[in-house]
Amino acid sequence: MLAARGLDKFSRNSKFLLDRIVPIMQILEEPLGVTNHSTVGADTLVSHECTREAFLQRKQTRNVYRRDMMNVVLASVGGNYQALGNARSALCLVNRPYSTAEFSNKFLRSIPGFVKIVEVGPRDGLQNESNIVPTAVKVELIKMLVSSGLPVVEATSFVSPKWVPQLADAKDVMEAIRNVEAARFPVLTPNLKGFEAAVAAGAKEVAIFASASEAFSKSNINCSIKDSLIRYSDVTLAARKVSFPVRGYISCVVGCPVEGVVPPAKVAYVAKELYDMGCSEISLGDTIGVGTPGTVIPMLEAVMDVVPVDRLAVHFHDTYGQALSNILVSLQMGISTVDSSVSGLGGCPYAKGASGNVATEDVVYMLHGLGVKTNVNLGKLMLAGDFISKHLGRPSGSKTAVALSKATSHASKL
Repeated sequence: MLAARGLDKFSRNSKFLLDRIVPIMQILEEPLGVTNHSTVGADTLVSHECTREAFLQRKQTRNVYRRDMMNVVLASVGGNYQALGNARSALCLVNRPYSTAEFSNKFLRSIPGFVKIVEVGPRDGLQNESNIVPTAVKVELIKMLVSSGLPVVEATSFVSPKWVPQLADAKDVMEAIRNVEAARFPVLTPNLKGFEAAVAAGAKEVAIFASASEAFSKSNINCSIKDSLIRYSDVTLAARKVSFPVRGYISCVVGCPVEGVVPPAKVAYVAKELYDMGCSEISLGDTIGVGTPGTVIPMLEAVMDVVPVDRLAVHFHDTYGQALSNILVSLQMGISTVDSSVSGLGGCPYAKGASGNVATEDVVYMLHGLGVKTNVNLGKLMLAGDFISKHLGRPSGSKTAVALSKATSHASKL
């Protein structure tokens, strides 16, 4: 009887996979290029430069899509995971050979084949939360993010608890993740004292943060841009002595809540100063999320004139819904490192109206759709987002997570 019931449940689960998941997979695996060869002239075929390399890359991308969706489904059924284990064989129904050639697109050729994602949720995402998140929850979140394949997770910040009480447990967090492998854990250090505390806690790389806005610099770190750069030169010098990489953040790269529009020349000046003092990577942050491709492009052009593009990253908040479009144009300009925050967590305590960072789930979904490798498992990433969202008592800020959860909600009822 029990065996019969188990078989019946498996049958229903398999029917769900066939009725609901396979059609989704078929949508996700639609070729990006021309699908009807009979309607395409020879000139068009030549212009698209169909190559075996492009074909293999797109094929691999769709395998990532199918794998991620299956992980989401299997993860969502919880206790039924084992019963559904053999249902992975259903993938053979959509793993059919591609019957059409695929073509590169002239608008996407400049996009990097691999993009490194820097996850800032545990630090930048949680720092603005009014209710203190327990250390154990932060540690579990970090471990889940690492298990999803994210290569860099910004763990915490060694700032004064007076200014950011949410991160007063920085030392405890670092101790708890000391033996976690497969990812790097940079921490924010505002000054030499913070750097020394980070080193004592076991950190192996640090980050500093300056602003392209004079007014914001004074409100955020209580000193001028010039004074902040002098302060950070002490940190970079100390880091160099122990061979620590230093990441430099620049806030308000297109707009400031006090000054308004920030000229690209100001951003370029700060970027060059950070680069010259030894920062291995410089993240350009639209702190209040006012940027559009029209303002991001000239800013990037100015910075790229003084700093190599492979040393740059972008960090967009999604206040006006422009983050993904800004990331896309950044990729087209050669940027290959993107900051994001799981579940769209974030904001800035010193920037009124600044909403969360762009959601990591949304960034990964877009990148995979572009054929860009990330080495991130979207299903596992969504589990991390769901974990922290439930703890904070609010829905996920990721549109991708919400949409895919709806698509698979029926599985949790089986």
